[in-house]
Amino acid sequence: MTTTIAVSNQKGGVAKTTTCLSLGAALAEMGNGVLLIDLDPQASLTRSLGLDPKQLHRTVIDTLMGSCSLVGVSRETSVFALDIVPASPRLTLVDRVFYKLPGYQFRLSKLIGGILEGTYDYILLDCPPYLSPLTLNALTAADLLIIPVQCELDAAHSLRHVIGLARQMREEINTNLHYRALVTMYDGRTRISRLILQQIQQELGHVLFKTIIQIDTKLRESPAWGKPITIHAPTSRAAQQYRALAQEVQALPGPLAPRTAGASQTIPEAQRSGVKIHEAQRSGTPQDGQDARQLLHEHAPEQHPVKAELSERKNV
Repeated sequence: MTTTIAVSNQKGGVAKTTTCLSLGAALAEMGNGVLLIDLDPQASLTRSLGLDPKQLHRTVIDTLMGSCSLVGVSRETSVFALDIVPASPRLTLVDRVFYKLPGYQFRLSKLIGGILEGTYDYILLDCPPYLSPLTLNALTAADLLIIPVQCELDAAHSLRHVIGLARQMREEINTNLHYRALVTMYDGRTRISRLILQQIQQELGHVLFKTIIQIDTKLRESPAWGKPITIHAPTSRAAQQYRALAQEVQALPGPLAPRTAGASQTIPEAQRSGVKIHEAQRSGTPQDGQDARQLLHEHAPEQHPVKAELSERKNV
């Protein structure tokens, strides 16, 4: 059974993309088939594997808009058993129009459900560093949410905020969603880091992974080489720590059991919940008769690649 993991925090610079890539590579190294899905318009995960988002003909936005399947867009990477569905800057359009579509938060879940059983053991979703329709899609589709957190002054507050969102999603849309926090970029040499880690462990230890990802220069170098840390520096401290994290993920019990029929709300029931969660960020009303591609066409700039691509398809 495939396990879907979202990696998300509404704060940038917490090693979110690094964790998605490194954990995925470590799971693949352990003999699992892994698919990475880049849902961040910055496309950092895509670039971290040596791909140029501007040169890609098809990306994850084509699947979300209904043009093709995830497998049809996926690409093999230099890591055995690790594939990626890349992103591009065009994803910013999704934030502008996606929330107007009925049942928009279920699009990714349906796409993942359409992947042939046994194709992948794990699917990892790299989310934007803010609440958006893409984030809601990821949390609706996920079995597990991993929240990377640094030992900074506002770390506990930020972590509680994301956990609050996860709990709301679990109550209103995805009853199968579970969450764990992961301490990243930890520098044990500083007193403030040690104190904040102690605070997080005391207050939120029940949802913390035992593994702690420490600062490692090799980890910062690996994206420049287009490789995960397990390939770039396989004996480094960071590589060993992400392997330990992968072992923890594989050993997780019951919470990651297969989804059962009726475990998540039906689309009509959950539409209201998704809009409620997101209404603080966006406003708008679903428009009958408008599909995703029509909305993209209307909201795209005059010379935007999506508009040009849709026009070309129309003329074919």
